[in-house]
Amino acid sequence: MGRRGSILLWAAIFTIGVAIQTATTYSIVQITIGRFIAGLGVGALSAIVPLYNGETAPKSIRGMMLVLYQLQIIVGIFLSYIIDLGTHAIANSASWRIPVGLQMLWGFILLSGVFFLPESPRHLLATHRYEQARIVIAELNSVPIDSDMVEAHVAELAEAIKAENEGGKATWTECFSTRNALWKRTGNGMMLQFIQQLNGQNFYYYYGDTFFQSAGTQLSPYVIQTILGAVSVVGTVPALILIETWGRRRSLLTGALWEAVCAIIAGLVGHFTLAPVGTPTTNLTQRNKRGGDTLITFAVLHVFGFSMFWGPTPWVYLGESFPLRVRAKCIALGSATNWLWNFLLSFFAPRIAARIGPLILLIFFGMLIFGYVYVYLAIPETKGLSLEEVDEMYRAGVQPWRSSAWKPSQKHVYATEREKEVHDHVVGMA
Repeated sequence: MGRRGSILLWAAIFTIGVAIQTATTYSIVQITIGRFIAGLGVGALSAIVPLYNGETAPKSIRGMMLVLYQLQIIVGIFLSYIIDLGTHAIANSASWRIPVGLQMLWGFILLSGVFFLPESPRHLLATHRYEQARIVIAELNSVPIDSDMVEAHVAELAEAIKAENEGGKATWTECFSTRNALWKRTGNGMMLQFIQQLNGQNFYYYYGDTFFQSAGTQLSPYVIQTILGAVSVVGTVPALILIETWGRRRSLLTGALWEAVCAIIAGLVGHFTLAPVGTPTTNLTQRNKRGGDTLITFAVLHVFGFSMFWGPTPWVYLGESFPLRVRAKCIALGSATNWLWNFLLSFFAPRIAARIGPLILLIFFGMLIFGYVYVYLAIPETKGLSLEEVDEMYRAGVQPWRSSAWKPSQKHVYATEREKEVHDHVVGMA
């Protein structure tokens, strides 16, 4: 169906699921069915949209475009918190029907807006629509269709697609094959999503209000959610710059250390100073109050750091690490890993926290230290590389800690000397 057609299909499925939820007042069964259908749309779009962004954005701004994907998610969550804050006190079904039903607006925006988007040039070339691919490449790069840059890009993509299609139709097992280090690339994508979900930020999103109330705050859970949502939005904005200036590796390494410090301080301070959950705030000592303020401060810093580094960067990496042949499948595996661990965290976290309290944050501290080591040893730098150059880097077996200095040869891209001359001309113009 192509990237654009797939977005259209799953946006429609999501919108139908929301309509089913909103159409009832008392039936929990109908709400559950609608939730399930809408979830299919959200899950599919979380795989397709990074794929589409990665394939259509010029490499100089590809990281920024994929960060914008994460920023829009965070903005959406923040808006939902504000709407919840404004409607939760309504004394009838409008209290939940308004926030649930408003999701249809975003579904309709996507359904109508997708008609104004071009198809991925890589998909067009893979399906032998060469003229359409030239038009899209020229449009996306704001150059004439007969420019040398368009011809060089088409030649590069066509050669890469030809090389990838030599083995016949791709299968799911190929995502874990030794061909072109695919097992390593797929494993990296899935592992980054796994570590991202166990950073600890979702624990604050889901259950932070309980912890903050034990810290003595008088704020309602709805206000706490809104504050955390605002912090996330503010934190994601610098990532638009850092992803292209610092790069992917440095962002992940810095974020792991930042959040690890926040997690261990909040966990230990909370464990040794806070009163048990449910203690009346009038009985809190000055020691409890200072401990509570410290816990809240480092929780906010934790969420802020996640939004700058580990929130967007794994999605950027997922969108730019795979060859065309298996790109859709590998990104789907990474997205599925994200949702699987999101579910497991939300299911088990309250049960663990009920037994060990703030010490649960030490679990996230350990995961962040593991994440630092894993990124240093396994995740190469992909900043400034085309998707085909990322493929070459993996095939060359470059050590991740030396990848920042690696330069592509591009010898495998050009089938003729004329194509190489065109590329050199375009580089000279740039």
